[in-house]
Parts: sequence; structure tokens; C-alpha cells
Amino acid sequence: MNMERKSKRQERREKIRQQERRSRLITVGLIAVGVAFIVFAIVWPQLQPPAEVVSVDPGTHPNPNDNSMGDPDAPILIEEFSDFQCPFCERFHEETEPLLRQYYIDPGNVRFVYRSMGNWVSQNIGGGTESQDSALAMYCAGDQNKFWEMHAHLFANVLGEEVGSFTDERIKLIAETAGLDMDQFNSCYDSGKYEERVRQDYEDGQAAGVNGTPGFLISYEVNGEKKTQLIEGAQPFQAFQQALEAALAEINAQ
Repeated sequence: MNMERKSKRQERREKIRQQERRSRLITVGLIAVGVAFIVFAIVWPQLQPPAEVVSVDPGTHPNPNDNSMGDPDAPILIEEFSDFQCPFCERFHEETEPLLRQYYIDPGNVRFVYRSMGNWVSQNIGGGTESQDSALAMYCAGDQNKFWEMHAHLFANVLGEEVGSFTDERIKLIAETAGLDMDQFNSCYDSGKYEERVRQDYEDGQAAGVNGTPGFLISYEVNGEKKTQLIEGAQPFQAFQQALEAALAEINAQ
């Protein structure tokens, strides 16, 4: 009888041990599958050829100087705080910026400066680094006096938000397409030369009250007093026209 009880206890223990072994094997298997999936997710996009890069006509920009265009002595300054992954920024670039050039920048009434709010993406909505990296690239292009050429090509080659538009490899293809000297560009970009400048853009935008992209800070002086106005979002040309005409009327009345 005792031998029977012992045998049954041994059988139960063996079954328990077998179940534990199976559980461990299943757990290890699931972990292995999970690790393999993560590795695949990281490696697979890098094995894919980058999406085709297109060439565009960047247009003409009066008195281009790094990230600014227009008469440096123009009575009104517009600072755009933007992001190359932002669809509303792209809309402004395509629809409104050409009209501002035609009616206010070309005639010498406005000096226009483009600045990055790329850090806003990662710090406020948990994005990756593509916005910051594209901003680094545009400033490196400025070293070759091709800021606005790179600006146009970055917007022309955006694929969406955080989907690989501005991987390192693709940024360099865009820079080559924009006509940059690649040895000089690669040295600048790979060194992270303008990381502090991109961070400062973001901090200055926040200080100006920019809480999203695009944001436009209009500033001018009347009787020695600096005046500012913030226009938020991809507003139509008429919104800028109204603000600029009012500013010019103030300036001319002093």
C-alpha cells in the first residue's frame, strides 16, 4: 500500500515537473519570438532601399543669407517656426510663402527667417528624431549658401510623419539632389554641428508663444518701440496681408 502511495506521489511530481518544463519552454519560445520580431522591426527598414528622392525647382529668394531672405534693412521681420514633417508647414511653403515673396519680400518690406521647431515633435508628442535631423541638414546646407535649395527639397521629399522621410541615408540623398558638396555636407551633418542651434530655435519659439507648427512671429518698430504679433497655423495669405498692411501703416505714420 505504501509503495502504491509513493508511486502515485512520484507520478504527480513527475507530471508537475513536466508541466513546469513545458511552461518554461513556452516562455522561452515566446521571448525568442518577441526578440526576433523586435530585431526584424529594426533591421528590416534598414534593408529596404530608400524611397525615391525627387528634384524640384526651389524658386528664387531675394538676398538669401543662410536661413533668411529679403532686405536685411526691411522694416518688418517675419520668423517662421516650422517643421519639415508638418503637413500644415508644407501647405504654407507651397501656397502662402510664394505670395509673401512676391508682394512683401521682393519689394523690400519684409525680411523672412525660417527656424526649426523640430524638437517640439519629440518633446511634446513623443516623436523620433527626423524633425531635428532635417533641421540639422538645412543649417548644414546654409554653410554652402544653399539653405533655401535644401529647404525646398526637404519639403518636396517628405513621406509622412516619422515614417522614414529623413533617415540619415535619405537626408544625404536629398542633399545630393539639392546640389550640395557632399564631402562638406557629410562632415557638417555627421558631426551634429548645429544641434545647439536647433535646440535654441525651439526655446526661442516657446518663448515667443509658439505651441505648434507653423507659427509666425511678426516684429517691427514704431517710434523706437518694438511691436510683435504671433500668427499661428497655416493661415491663408490674406491673414498675413492684413497683419502686414496694418504694420506698414503704423510704420509709415510715425
